[in-house]
Amino acid sequence: MHSSLAGSISSLNSVAMGDKKADLILKNCSLLSVYTREIIPKIQIAIIDDRIAYVGPDAHHTIGKKTKIIDVHEKFVSPGFADPHVHIDQFVLPSELAKKSLLCGVTSLFSDPIDIVSVCGYRGFNEFLRLGEDLPIRIFQVVPGGLPVDRQFSKSKSLSLPEAKSAIKHPNVLGLGEVFSWTKVTSRDPNTMKSLSYMLDNDCIINGHTAGASEKKLNAYVSSGVLSCHEPINFDQVLERLRLGMWIMIREGSIRRDLKEIVPRVLSHGTYTNQLMFCSDGLDPLDISEYGHIDHCIRESINSGLKPIDAITMASKNCFDYYHMNKDLGGIAPGKLADILVFDDLNSIKPSKVFVGGNLVVSDGHIVSKIKKKSVPTWIKNTVKLREFSTSDFTVKSKKSKVSVNTIFMQTEIITKLGEAELSTDNGNVSSSYDCDIWKVAAFDRVNGTQNHSIGFLENFGADIGAFASTWSFHENDLIVIGSNDADMAFASNFLIKNQGGIVVVKSGKVKAFLPLRLAGIISTESFDNVSANFKKINDFIVDSGSKFPRPHLILLFLPFLALPSVRILSKGIIDVKNRSVINPIK
Repeated sequence: MHSSLAGSISSLNSVAMGDKKADLILKNCSLLSVYTREIIPKIQIAIIDDRIAYVGPDAHHTIGKKTKIIDVHEKFVSPGFADPHVHIDQFVLPSELAKKSLLCGVTSLFSDPIDIVSVCGYRGFNEFLRLGEDLPIRIFQVVPGGLPVDRQFSKSKSLSLPEAKSAIKHPNVLGLGEVFSWTKVTSRDPNTMKSLSYMLDNDCIINGHTAGASEKKLNAYVSSGVLSCHEPINFDQVLERLRLGMWIMIREGSIRRDLKEIVPRVLSHGTYTNQLMFCSDGLDPLDISEYGHIDHCIRESINSGLKPIDAITMASKNCFDYYHMNKDLGGIAPGKLADILVFDDLNSIKPSKVFVGGNLVVSDGHIVSKIKKKSVPTWIKNTVKLREFSTSDFTVKSKKSKVSVNTIFMQTEIITKLGEAELSTDNGNVSSSYDCDIWKVAAFDRVNGTQNHSIGFLENFGADIGAFASTWSFHENDLIVIGSNDADMAFASNFLIKNQGGIVVVKSGKVKAFLPLRLAGIISTESFDNVSANFKKINDFIVDSGSKFPRPHLILLFLPFLALPSVRILSKGIIDVKNRSVINPIK
């Protein structure tokens, strides 16, 4: 929480006039002004409580006996960076992510907690709000706008309209998260239109997801009040959306990296950057450790020819302009909250000091603010509601000795197509074939504990392992398991049931790598370093075992993802996404 500007104006006014003294002064600043696109030397910044009272050449009149003065020795000073679209309900607790993001100069996160809601509903949404509070980083939330993806097949939980109405009363809940089933908008789905209308009536933001939409469909989407998108993968898509008044979040994260395709064309075209931002859409522990966060986007943009001041403006001011929060955040000016970065040069963009609300939280590459790890309630650590499995639970029955089957053919870790293969049976059970790279794949409803499940076949995985299983998958969170044999599939599934969530690799009845995800089966309660190490072991083991893909963990995450073509698997069946039909595993 932070002070309100309305409640602070008397104090700020008094300090600016010298009638009251500042708590903190930063002097000898080379100020990067996101308002005038200039670097202003020898600036002094006076702060009282958590807001800036004075920005100018001489703050001497604001100095009192208790005023702390920090000389930044003409280093560059900018507003804190923001990630305007990120899914932080992944891998680690908000308190652990905060440490890494703050070291990168990111002082604000705009979270779309879609997976915690898909598992735990409104109760989980409120718990995640609590976990994001009282941290030395600002975490703003939106009500997930993409659930359920497809009511015919999805069983993910979501917020009802009354629950959404209650949620947006919270000061840190800003509106509706990405509405990624845009066909629900263009077809005027009644529930979707009611939700959009309510958000607009209450002056809330509505985030977009327009992958695949263009021309009249895109116009219909934008005219329904959805004014942002993080999905453009090239400049032509960016330009089409900008021309319709949309705000664009250029994505540079662990799932997609689009910046190098977009920024050079922005420059050559001479496009205004005032409605452009950077976002991650989510970062895995290895990527944030190796590349950074929004600071990486700034460095890459500068390398592509963007002026540093413009890149920093996109990472700060533009984000808060979009979210209608610019009276509080986005720049260094009187009245603004004192989220301030200090860094040595305009190439590394590595902050030596980070202030949030005037409090020093990072100094010389170290967190210097206490970040408490909050306790997690027992109920949210018991979401894998499945009985123990046996090998018979993975049987695909057939009386024939040879069977033609439909397969989920993996073109990439994410993109699939319908394939086919011929397999042999063993005592009436259709067998996988390691030699032909045909695997069994199964999905179980672990959240609701129903008997719903499906078993099919997957092609083109390639790793010499027994089974690969996860309780975390985007927006559905079935227990998904891939296996070369039924025994290891049962072992891996039972291991995750016993441990109440995670990602595990099994071979010959032995666990080879394991990442515990106890919180709702999707988030670890362990330290960032432990999570990062275990996550690396999983991918490394599968890649070293011959996987055809460099990031095999994405396979389990996306296999049930109904927002992408072509073939997906959920506990309700193998789904032809385009035709919205169920595919029989046996032809």
